[in-house]
Amino acid sequence: MSDTDLAFASIEEVGKLFRKRKLSPVELTKLMLARIDRLNPKLNAYITVTVEIALAQAKRAEAELFAPRGRKGHRDRGPLHGIPISLKDNIYTRGIRTTAGSKILRDFIPDEDATVVGQLKNAGAILLGKTNMHEFAYGVTSNNPHYGPVHNPWDPARIPGGSSGGSAAAVAAGLCYGSIGTDTGGSIRIPAALCGIVGLKPHYRRVSTAGVVPLSTTLDHVGPLTRSAVDAALLLQAITTGDYLDGSAEKVLLPFHLRGVNEIRQKPRVPLHLGIPADYFWERIDSEVQRIIRKALANKNSGSVVLHECRAHSVHQWTDPSTNIALAEATDFHLRSGWFPSRAAEYGDDVKTRLEMGLKVRAVDYLAALSMRKMAWLGLFGQLGVPSGKMLDAVVVPTTPFAATEIGVEEISVDGKTELVRAGLLRLNRPANFTGLPSISIPCGFTSSGLPVGLQIIGPSWQEKTILRIAHAFEASHDYHLRRPPLSA
Repeated sequence: MSDTDLAFASIEEVGKLFRKRKLSPVELTKLMLARIDRLNPKLNAYITVTVEIALAQAKRAEAELFAPRGRKGHRDRGPLHGIPISLKDNIYTRGIRTTAGSKILRDFIPDEDATVVGQLKNAGAILLGKTNMHEFAYGVTSNNPHYGPVHNPWDPARIPGGSSGGSAAAVAAGLCYGSIGTDTGGSIRIPAALCGIVGLKPHYRRVSTAGVVPLSTTLDHVGPLTRSAVDAALLLQAITTGDYLDGSAEKVLLPFHLRGVNEIRQKPRVPLHLGIPADYFWERIDSEVQRIIRKALANKNSGSVVLHECRAHSVHQWTDPSTNIALAEATDFHLRSGWFPSRAAEYGDDVKTRLEMGLKVRAVDYLAALSMRKMAWLGLFGQLGVPSGKMLDAVVVPTTPFAATEIGVEEISVDGKTELVRAGLLRLNRPANFTGLPSISIPCGFTSSGLPVGLQIIGPSWQEKTILRIAHAFEASHDYHLRRPPLSA
């Protein structure tokens, strides 16, 4: 296997090589660091590369895995043991600076790890570094005014999406085997779609956000970006907690239990009923993107998969409430932190503008938005009208209405109408944040310009396994997730 092939191997494949002692964590970590050294200047995916920490963790993983089985010192921590990963730079790392992509936190070094970081350490994962992002996660382009823009590996002149743009670019270019990002209005799924990888937003509160610089606590989610559905499942399993979710008559256990990767490879129950909302999610979609997604979904009506045209009437009403929650909660955090407005000059223009907008959200509108969110929590699925009366296993829609735009472009024409790039990229992703439902973006094709297109699968409450199985089934019949961008060799 060549170094490039090894860089794009799956987490499962690498793990097998470790356990057969055909590859060591130290060798693999050195390969990743060499690739970062060579390609990161072109991509600007990493803000901080933790060379010494990564090598020390790799040596420890190697010592544990390679010690004779049954002897003192041997330990196998599971699928992520010795696997090099990255973290979005708004996730606290003890002793390692955490900038949140901002000037204000340029020199901030946390005294403790975020909960997810502690879980990844327990799983034996190796931290390569902290990835570049949209400032304070408050945007969708990762065009960062303080650390420079992240470049899309498929076309460096274009955005990777955001706010987890550095994470997506690093995964797509083979500069890590997975990354942990955050998603408040699509910030995992948008960059996954634009960079041709898999991005999973788990169900709300499935993964702890403790120790993550918040954007909007009501809408924030933490989740994995990987190159396959199975890899996403392995990362998700490592970062879930054992706490209980209160707030209803019953308590819901949060951990995502995976007995083995074959659980994701299992064929979903037959027949599988997938909904395709005829409204909202298919409005103002670039014609080429729509054609690619329709083709990906074509010929799926069979004994195992049944597609249902349906309508999502209420989703149109969620845009303003979702916006009000995000604006109000983001500004509240920056006010309480003492950064805004006293240090307003240190923010990028777009983030500063949105923080100013948050000051104008009325309390009555914020409270009304929270109330509507509780209604939405009852389920997008309960509001979908399927003529057959069948229960839907998932909803399949575009992840973004257009492919990656050029860096610095703020408006785009879609279906004959001008739309802000920010609004367009958020439009199809916000519903899953507002409802808290699990959602995954997978690559489903490429434009004539060679840019990736993402398909979004939204599942019922707590059904990450269902959407991961659907995603894997799609991957099994297509090779889009296996393609490598030009800026990766």
